[in-house]
Amino acid sequence: MASQDVVHYDTPLQKALRVSAALFLAVYLIWTLLPFVIMFVSSFKDLLEAFNLPAVGDWSGVGIFFEFTPTFEHYSSLFSEGNFGRYMANSLIAAGGSAIVSVVFGSLAAYSLSRVEFRGKKDLFFWIISTRMAPVVAVMVPLYSIFRTLDLVGTLPGLILAYTTFNLPFAIWILKGFFDNVPYAIEESQMVDGSTRFQAFWSIVPLVAPGIGAFVVLCILFAWNDFLFAAIIGSGGAKTLPVATRELVQPQNIQWGSIMAAGVVTTAPMMLLGLVIRKYLVTGLTMGAVKE
Repeated sequence: MASQDVVHYDTPLQKALRVSAALFLAVYLIWTLLPFVIMFVSSFKDLLEAFNLPAVGDWSGVGIFFEFTPTFEHYSSLFSEGNFGRYMANSLIAAGGSAIVSVVFGSLAAYSLSRVEFRGKKDLFFWIISTRMAPVVAVMVPLYSIFRTLDLVGTLPGLILAYTTFNLPFAIWILKGFFDNVPYAIEESQMVDGSTRFQAFWSIVPLVAPGIGAFVVLCILFAWNDFLFAAIIGSGGAKTLPVATRELVQPQNIQWGSIMAAGVVTTAPMMLLGLVIRKYLVTGLTMGAVKE
């Protein structure tokens, strides 16, 4: 007897829910992307064209927003006069250095907390993550005093260390869950064959590589977008992109074109990074979510 295809028809409620979900996603997408579109387009306009807007309520004149002659003047002035090349290098070094230090020490600490049982382990783990709960403003004054005593204010090593103080507890907290999800039998078999504890640890690193990669991306994002640490600890010789962008707002003049260009320079690398590794980022963040 030939099988018959069963046709399922959506109920009016299901159709309404589907339409509502599509409308919500469309509105959310526009609400999220519109500021970036305005910033990107405005970065290629001169000052007069940037303020050439339709009258309030005149939706038919929205097209005037896209009627302009593109110019790269704002980008060229940023890197030729504003020294943004150096600030971008500072941001890359500070964010990348903090990510490397945090993932190295965080992996070792997280592995120890995952595999070794000792008295007060839960209390220690809670204390580590509780240091991340404190607001940055609450610890800024003592940190600044310590860094000034060590002559680290205004230096890239000092800024990397400042970022690490907040990224390292986060690294231990996240990476411990990844190591918990790896069967301990793998390391036991390695050590039975004569491997050391460190060699056994190194053998399971590829198994948690997606999680480590996800954390590295998050760590870079936190450091790249930071303003408070960069403005206080990194003031002077370790100025980063967010601080340099803020300085474009001056009492006598607000450089709107340069601010828009600086916004694109600051956000574009992180957006591209997220798009390139989005698959691995989702995989890493969901590791350990399901216990077998």
